[in-house]
Amino acid sequence: MNVYEELQWRGLVNQITHDDLPKRLAEEQFTLYCGFDPTADSLHIGSLLPIMTLVHFQRAGHRPLALVGGGTGLIGDPSGKTDERTLLSREQVEANCVGIRGQLERFLTFEGPSAAVMLNNADWLCGLPLIEFLRDVGKFFSVNVMLSRESVKQRLESRDHGISYTEFSYSLLQAYDFLELCRRHDCRLQVGGSDQWGNIVAGMDLTRRLEQKDTFGLTIPLVTKADGSKFGKSEGGNIWLDASRTSPYRFYQFWLNQSDEDVVRYLKFFTLLDRATVEELEKQTQEAPHQRAAQKRLAEEVTRLVHGDAALTQALKATEAMFGGDLGGLDEAALLDIFSEVPSGELPKAALAEGGSLLEALTSGGVFASKSEARRMIQNGGLYVNNLRIEDENAKLEPSHCLAAGLAVVRKGKKNYHLLRFV
Repeated sequence: MNVYEELQWRGLVNQITHDDLPKRLAEEQFTLYCGFDPTADSLHIGSLLPIMTLVHFQRAGHRPLALVGGGTGLIGDPSGKTDERTLLSREQVEANCVGIRGQLERFLTFEGPSAAVMLNNADWLCGLPLIEFLRDVGKFFSVNVMLSRESVKQRLESRDHGISYTEFSYSLLQAYDFLELCRRHDCRLQVGGSDQWGNIVAGMDLTRRLEQKDTFGLTIPLVTKADGSKFGKSEGGNIWLDASRTSPYRFYQFWLNQSDEDVVRYLKFFTLLDRATVEELEKQTQEAPHQRAAQKRLAEEVTRLVHGDAALTQALKATEAMFGGDLGGLDEAALLDIFSEVPSGELPKAALAEGGSLLEALTSGGVFASKSEARRMIQNGGLYVNNLRIEDENAKLEPSHCLAAGLAVVRKGKKNYHLLRFV
């Protein structure tokens, strides 16, 4: 498949501005760009779709430009927003751009004939003289057309929020980006989410007027879930690409928990697996859904892409630990992450050396209300310390019961966990 056929099969094409774009992409090498909004120092998984689109273009021999919006980030894109953004300082935006740049570098290759280029539109936007910009650029924009755009109409119809002139002018700045990238890098194609259609067309029109060059646009669908809920969110909020915001374990779990109705579509969207592999996983999902083979492969592939092999290995170990696997190889951060939502109690470190009754310790630590309750759990074969079954009612509390950094994981039955801290 050529790149357009690949994108179509994966469901990554929403609209194109020219019917001949697929043919042109098959015959010519394009320089293309996609912009990334620096509202935080990390991208979240909603940005993975445009990132993967750039990856497919580069693999097909096209040259991607990853544009971080250091300039436009000071204004804020009104698309998809019901109220005005909180304006960030220049220092905040610059710091966010650094974080985003590092994440994009994990996906794109910056060497070779199709080497990607990382750019920041603050380099040309922040020094623009206002009067010259209004005369030379603003005169080509019809307020009537701008008012008809969905992102603007929704805000104008809201009496509570409205839209400021600052955000209303965002479209001019994004259009100017396309013009500037065409001038500097012969960029002829912009890709973006389906909500960016109007901004892309505006940039094409401006470039045609001032440079007499034909440019193109391709939009990507916005990701939805089969049940209608918002993609990219968990109970704890956004799923981020930064491991310090969303740990690799929780990142892996997010993908592992996708529904059968969504998983095949997400395999196409967010992995580089070929058609035959995806179709085989789809078949397994239909024939043996309880095995969740597609979900496991999805979680592995996306975690590896975003966080690397070492982080994936840790995420797999952590997942196994939740189902009775070995806890010994997990460090304090991993243990606290896995068991962050389970009840916890404390015991003095000295208790480990004293060799007292394990049942008394578990009762003192709040795992059981009484020793008799703990004894019944042992008799029924349901008490585990660090995933090792306790069979002796007279067992002693020993240093071996303590894992990394003074932690012990107690399990009652299959899924009832309790975390003990020795302090």
